[in-house]
Amino acid sequence: MRAIHISSLDGPEAVELVEIPDATGDEQVVIDVRAIGVAFPEVLQSRGLYQLKPELPFVPGAEVAGVVASAPEGSGLSVGDRVASLPMLGGFAEKVLAQPHLTFRLPDSVSFEEGASFLFNYCTSHFALVDRGHLLAGETVLVHGAAGGIGTSAIQVAKAFGAGRVIGVTSTEDKGEIAVTAGADEFVLADGFKDAVGQSVDIVVDPVGGDRFTDSLRTLRPHGRLLVIGFTAGDIPTVKVNRLLLNNISVTGVGWGAYAMPRPGYIGTQWEAMLPHLSSGALKPVVGPSFPLDRAAEALLCLEQRRATGKVVLTT
Repeated sequence: MRAIHISSLDGPEAVELVEIPDATGDEQVVIDVRAIGVAFPEVLQSRGLYQLKPELPFVPGAEVAGVVASAPEGSGLSVGDRVASLPMLGGFAEKVLAQPHLTFRLPDSVSFEEGASFLFNYCTSHFALVDRGHLLAGETVLVHGAAGGIGTSAIQVAKAFGAGRVIGVTSTEDKGEIAVTAGADEFVLADGFKDAVGQSVDIVVDPVGGDRFTDSLRTLRPHGRLLVIGFTAGDIPTVKVNRLLLNNISVTGVGWGAYAMPRPGYIGTQWEAMLPHLSSGALKPVVGPSFPLDRAAEALLCLEQRRATGKVVLTT
């Protein structure tokens, strides 16, 4: 089968298309891959900067959608099922092995590209807003990076789970329109967002970090929560904790993987909670640039250079 190898740590340009033996395994689900989600950890893996450092060479790719080729007895899955799955590694390939408890049947209305764009982003946003942010009905949510994969998923999860108003923060007007199309009630530009919003927000979803962090705190009402998801801006911000004390606000870390992976079954509960909204279309992944498998380097560069809106995907 064809697969992408990271065989050196020289960045996205150095990944290679190779032929390797087909994925086989009696105790795991074998999936014929149709679409692959591309995420920032793969960019970091290509440079040896991610915490997970497999022995070289290896096939990256943690999120796929496809068709079940074989499944263990008792897994609840059958040959031919359309599924989304988290193999965690090995997904940049035509076949992949995955654990049954991390493999879920897709509704017929959801495309493979959408399926490969769902689990990581939407489970992260669900964990952030529901479990860590304790979202209440009617609250106002501000979402940074609102045209990206996490941003668009956070907008939709917030609306599906009861937010009264969702404001997207984007770097350009065009990206703002993407946020509104995804379901935001409005958008504001990152430059000057604090003044545009005022102190009107209950929850800030922040996958960006950098120099907008302090201004995000200033938008929070008393008892507001800022959810730290990532640092795509590159800089890890700091906070003077007196700001938290004065307005009774909180800064909350969101490490979905660190929480979910040691707890088998947790992601399944998230899937069940979100499945009605996925089936209805309330949760509908925004698929961004799509590349064939042999152009994986371009897909990774698209992410690294911050040119992507929505979820970058590969297709086989």
